[in-house]
Amino acid sequence: MDNSIKKSKKLLSPKEQKTGGGFGIYLHIPFCKQACHYCDFHFSTSLNKKSELVDALCKELILRKNELPGTVETIYFGGGTPSLLTSEELEQIFKTIYNNYLVAEPVEVTLEANPDDLTEEKIKQLADSPINRLSIGIQSFFEEDLKLMNRAHSASEAEQCLTLARRYFDNISLDLIYGVPGMSNDRWKQNIEKALSFGIPHISSYALTVEPKTALENFIKKGIVAPIDDELAETHFHTLIDTLTRKGFVHYELSNFGKEGFFSKNNTAYWQGKPYLGIGPSAHSYDGNNRSWNVRNNSLYIKSIEKEEIPSETETLTTTDRYNEYVMTGLRTIWGVSVNRVEQDFGSKYKEYLLQQAQKHIEEHLLYLDDDTLLVTKKGKFLSDGLASDLFTLNLFQSP
Repeated sequence: MDNSIKKSKKLLSPKEQKTGGGFGIYLHIPFCKQACHYCDFHFSTSLNKKSELVDALCKELILRKNELPGTVETIYFGGGTPSLLTSEELEQIFKTIYNNYLVAEPVEVTLEANPDDLTEEKIKQLADSPINRLSIGIQSFFEEDLKLMNRAHSASEAEQCLTLARRYFDNISLDLIYGVPGMSNDRWKQNIEKALSFGIPHISSYALTVEPKTALENFIKKGIVAPIDDELAETHFHTLIDTLTRKGFVHYELSNFGKEGFFSKNNTAYWQGKPYLGIGPSAHSYDGNNRSWNVRNNSLYIKSIEKEEIPSETETLTTTDRYNEYVMTGLRTIWGVSVNRVEQDFGSKYKEYLLQQAQKHIEEHLLYLDDDTLLVTKKGKFLSDGLASDLFTLNLFQSP
């Protein structure tokens, strides 16, 4: 990759970096070698339109370059499988970003990658680019789990890619999935210990969920795969928390654990309500008041962008929408929900409603108040999303 991209970064003074605030860029790369049985994200297993889609991503970046004020603080390649991009395609995207946006220095640049793509040559190419953080979809170090999920990589490839990646990257995150049918708690512990053995500073871990119209849902209905066991998943979850916190990880978000200095800046910005620009088919954007999303169809997306039209829908968030989103994201994090902020941003009626709804969960030791901040207890963490939904309002107080 052309090293001049790194050298051409626009260095901004602290004053310039604060002007207008910052935002993130998310790029959706909708291609995969094969479909994981549990996945309901937008992707295609045909790579025929990959070059056309990269051109369209770059054109959308140019069309929307003045949409959000301030500097780019994070760049995130998600998918799909972004590690399918060639070094030339990545270079094309980076040149477009740096030629059209003010990019903060330093900027966190994350690329999601699958182990089967991460040869040493590929990792070297990525390390020679502006990418400074890898998020690797390991999911499990056991062959039987990978086959059940229909992952494209093997257990040996998972271990090999982490060994290689550690030589070139300090900032690495890996994904693990728990609650997999047939996965004993002992095997789950081995998964966690294996992950820790590589010295990885960040781990994201998610419960296996059955999404509608996925292969996994079909297999469970037909009895091919055992149903999801919620009690087992909760056991796995608490095993994960106990093991990682003992090893010095901070459980800073429901599904994310990081060593100090290695929290995901991109994801933290989402949870703290910062704006972001979503580029590519199915990508979502947020400007603080409005949320928009692009069409979930590669061909329609490409055709629209070629005509210089953004194929998206937009909704304006009501006060209640913004309150509900703040409660949902806040309860998932170590920063919690500030009662004072609720009053300042949404009004006294929202504050009163929040405290009233929270009271029964406080009495059950699922939530607690630390000064002005509402937080989830260890007992309540596995129930965080359900607790948040019980604190939601349904446009009870006012219109937008």
